[in-house]
Amino acid sequence: MDHPHFIWSYLPFWVVVYGFAVLAWTCMGRFALQAFFAPDHPNYIWRGFRFLTDFWLRLVRGITPAYVAPVFLPLLGALWAFLLRFVIALAMFAAGLAPRLSQMQGG
Repeated sequence: MDHPHFIWSYLPFWVVVYGFAVLAWTCMGRFALQAFFAPDHPNYIWRGFRFLTDFWLRLVRGITPAYVAPVFLPLLGALWAFLLRFVIALAMFAAGLAPRLSQMQGG
């Protein structure tokens, strides 16, 4: 049987899905850590979470109504990242760019 490689043949799918998952879970981590650290705290873990999510939260702030408190912005960022991950994964699956767990049997 001549099946494509599960990882290498679908590398764009895995990169996009994994990237959005990392972004979403990092936003969740930032939301949890902001209860313990001030925005300008020098802790390297906090700085890492901010570095990984600042660009995304700037984009989310652009589409979020102004009455949403900034403390909840990481949660909204995670929500949008999970939603985009799901939609893009479905679109790539429909386009045949995602792996299938089982092959369709003709008959």
